[in-house]
Amino acid sequence: TGEFVWNLATRDLAEAMNASAATVAADIDEFDLAGLAIAPSRIVAPPRVAASPAAFECRHTQTLRLASADGTTLDTWLVLGEVVGIHIAPHLIADGAYRTAAAHPILRGGGAADYFEIGEAARFAMRRPD
Repeated sequence: TGEFVWNLATRDLAEAMNASAATVAADIDEFDLAGLAIAPSRIVAPPRVAASPAAFECRHTQTLRLASADGTTLDTWLVLGEVVGIHIAPHLIADGAYRTAAAHPILRGGGAADYFEIGEAARFAMRRPD
């Protein structure tokens, strides 16, 4: 469709996110599969995950086929888009800035099943030099 929504994966949504990664037929609704409620987007047609505290509405700009270090093309793709709409839960904004750790985002790391949650204890400040 040329449009998509990126939804922040959080610790509370981890199991649903994992369920949505199942290899299923194209006619299977991943929202239903994962037990997720949808919320309408404002600008793009695809809905967003209602429970996600941050979501970006995007319009597709390019799809890149990835390659190995020796130049062999892989059956792996990187999809990029322009953000045209942003949804951030108000409680995640403090002093005009998005507070990443307050959302309890998760990320992949290490082994095939390893994930990490970003927490406030891992935060540190570092200003760019002049």
